[in-house]
Amino acid sequence: MDLSSELIHALLPLYMATVLGASALVIGIVEGVAEATALLVKLFSGVLSDFFRRRKPLVLLGYGLGALSKLAFPLAPTLGWIVAARFADRVGKGIRGAPRDALIADIAPAAVRGRSFGLRQALDTVGGVGGPLLALAGMAYFASDFRAVFWIAVVPALLAVVLIIVGVSEPAGLRVEKRRPLRFADLKRFSSGFWFIVAIAGVLTLARFSEAFLVLRALNIGFTTASAPLVMVAMAVVYAATAYPAGVAADRGQAPRLLGCGLAALILSDLVLARAEGPMMVLAGAALWGLHMGLTQGLLAALIAAAAPSDLRGTAFGVFNLICGIALLIASVFAGWLWDAYGPQSTFYAGAVFTVIAAIGLWLRRRDLALLSPSA
Repeated sequence: MDLSSELIHALLPLYMATVLGASALVIGIVEGVAEATALLVKLFSGVLSDFFRRRKPLVLLGYGLGALSKLAFPLAPTLGWIVAARFADRVGKGIRGAPRDALIADIAPAAVRGRSFGLRQALDTVGGVGGPLLALAGMAYFASDFRAVFWIAVVPALLAVVLIIVGVSEPAGLRVEKRRPLRFADLKRFSSGFWFIVAIAGVLTLARFSEAFLVLRALNIGFTTASAPLVMVAMAVVYAATAYPAGVAADRGQAPRLLGCGLAALILSDLVLARAEGPMMVLAGAALWGLHMGLTQGLLAALIAAAAPSDLRGTAFGVFNLICGIALLIASVFAGWLWDAYGPQSTFYAGAVFTVIAAIGLWLRRRDLALLSPSA
């Protein structure tokens, strides 16, 4: 599914800007609402998976909706249709996200939970590499015909649904556990460490607005429409290469160091992208962005799994993604406004400032973070 989604994601900002005439602010709003929707829906799907003690049906529903939405992109005649298709795609991602992560936490032994989430991130990111490469190949083959290339995304999306049906099962013990009503009071069962991880992730999301702005920066600095998806390839290659080793390090108690290095990578990425004067600097900034993602995203998921009660893991991932969803919406809209009002540099400088704030919070609570390591 990531292969399909990232093909669309690599081209959609370019399509909206060059074909449909959308401004950076409009693109920021569309991307922010779409991604935030996915993260907001995860709250409800996570709660439902805890209540019904079933993860797979929600995972299948989410992947199925994502596959159906891919049919709309090549058929969409206006920006409104594109927004609706993007919205449906992200709703599907939201439905499947928290139950999928909770299912991984249910299956994975605690001693290898960090590398389990690292492996999931790495495999997700294989699609993140292949999607932009398919976009580049499709744009070359179809002479920059966006609609023709969008049809390619339909095939892997449908294959993903088939794999969910025939290849995924959930632990028998989860299915036989007794259902019980979930109440607002259950939030009190989450520890202060859990809320600390959620807070750090929220501030990081404010700093890490939609990756659509990486593609727009490439176009702004001189990439052609057909070659701009290369920045997504650069980001995804580094992301895929670092996610699993980061998970292994997390299992060995290196969570504080990994997060610290991840924040440093994002600050450097923002500064490089802000000051970029040519294609190589943009690619370097995208690679540093990918390094940040590889060091932090699987780790944050593993920390949430370690900090949450086992019977509330779906809810925990839902709450985690709710906060990140709100932050992403704010960040993407703000980034688009800064881009239009003050230029691309201001967008990335603002991202660096928010990352520094997250780094200060991490440093102040570094001892508490060590206790939450997946190996602790």
